[in-house]
Amino acid sequence: MLILLPPSEGKTAPRRGRPLDLGGLAAPALTPAREQVIEALVTLSERPDAATVLGLGGTQSDLVALNARIRTAPTARADAVYTGVLYDALGFAGLSSAARRRATSRVAITSSVFGLVRPGDRIPSYRLSGDVTLPGLGPVAGVWREALGPAVAEAVGPGLLVDLRSTMYAAFWRPPATSPIRVATVRVLHEHHGTRKVVSHFNKATKGRIVRDLLEAGANPRTPKALAGALGDLGWHVETGEATARGTQLDVVVSEV
Repeated sequence: MLILLPPSEGKTAPRRGRPLDLGGLAAPALTPAREQVIEALVTLSERPDAATVLGLGGTQSDLVALNARIRTAPTARADAVYTGVLYDALGFAGLSSAARRRATSRVAITSSVFGLVRPGDRIPSYRLSGDVTLPGLGPVAGVWREALGPAVAEAVGPGLLVDLRSTMYAAFWRPPATSPIRVATVRVLHEHHGTRKVVSHFNKATKGRIVRDLLEAGANPRTPKALAGALGDLGWHVETGEATARGTQLDVVVSEV
C-alpha cells in the first residue's frame, strides 16, 4: 500500500541541518525535474514581481527569500517540515515506533518542488503552490505530469494506491485508464442534520486520522474493498462507490471532527 498525501502550504523552517542534497531523496529518477523547478524558482525569486507570481501578499517577502536560498537552507525530515490540519491530525512525531517504520515505506507526499518525497527525506522549507506557473518553465502541474507516473508506479508496486491528495495536487498526475495500479480515493463527508457536504477542515483532519489509524494498526490492504473493510474495522463509517477505470471512491462519513 502507498498512501499519497498532499503537501501543506504552511511549513516549519528548519533552523539547522545540512543543505539540500537532491541525490539523497527518494525517487532519484525525479532529480532532473527537481533541478528544473528549483532553478526556475530561484531565478523567479530574484525578480521584483516574485511575490505576485507566487500568489503571495505584500507582507510575505520572507517566503520569497526562503525560495531564493532553497539550495543552501537547512533541511529536516519532510514529516517535520510539513504542518497544517492534516499533518497535525496525523501526528508523525507521536506515532509508535512500528507505525513510524511503516510510514517510511507506505507514505509519500506530493510536492511542487520535489514531485514526491518520503517522510524521512530531508528538505528545506519553501513556498510554491501547485497552481503556480513558473516563468520559463510553465505550470508546475505540467512539469510533474510528465515525470510522476513512473515514480508513483515504482513506489506502489503491486499494492494499492490510496490517493488522499487535494484536487490541486491530483492534477500533477492521475493514473491512466489503462494503468494496472489499483487506486482508492477517499472523500470525507460531514453529515449534519441529515445533510452531507465536504468541509475542508473536516476533510483534512479526518484524512490525517485515517492515515494514523492505518499505520498504527499495521493494515496493508491490497484492494479498495479491503481498504474499506480495514477502515470499518477501525471504527470508520465507509461507503464504497462503483469501481471505474481510474479507481474506486470511498466516502468516509463523519459527524464531528
